[in-house]
Amino acid sequence: MNNQIILGVLASGRGSDLQSIIDAIENGQIKTKIGVVLTDKPEAMALERARKAGIPAVCVDRKKCSTKEEFEQKLVEQLKKYNVGLVVLAGFMRILSPYFVNEFKNCILNIHPSLLPSFGGAHAHRDVLAYGVKVSGCTVHFVDEGMDSGPIIMQKAVPVLDDDTEETLSARVLEQEHIIYPKVIELYLAGKIHVNGRHVTIDD
Repeated sequence: MNNQIILGVLASGRGSDLQSIIDAIENGQIKTKIGVVLTDKPEAMALERARKAGIPAVCVDRKKCSTKEEFEQKLVEQLKKYNVGLVVLAGFMRILSPYFVNEFKNCILNIHPSLLPSFGGAHAHRDVLAYGVKVSGCTVHFVDEGMDSGPIIMQKAVPVLDDDTEETLSARVLEQEHIIYPKVIELYLAGKIHVNGRHVTIDD
């Protein structure tokens, strides 16, 4: 356990993964705090979830930044202002540049709603159903300069049913996201996750 690693959460939408992390902190599973929640959209529900939990919530509106560099510099400025040591992407719908990734090397987590490396990108459930696979799920991984391409930490499989829609599949995968994402954060804070190239090991 390391109480000194403060979380910074980046979200773009409704913030259900954020809520699972807030809940895990409140019930004692995750033994640290969220220093700040950042969004790129002023209407993101994640802002309201953060404020209800008493967490500083800041919108860095991408549309008001003239370049991606300016946008990311403002994100980094906010994260450093709140002494963030682990960046957690929770439905943050932007690919981060090498500049941002290098500012928090091996300290950025993301969760993706498929079993990577299959079905990366923004439309995982649609692509899963279109391809006809029988098993999908979710993946927690470290973030590198690519899209959904960093070292994989933990995965959970979810069966794809014959009558699934994007909505029904998404709902079942989301249930598992809310279990494994807080678990990975818990393990990270306890110093039990180790990265060697593409391979991640977890201590018992």
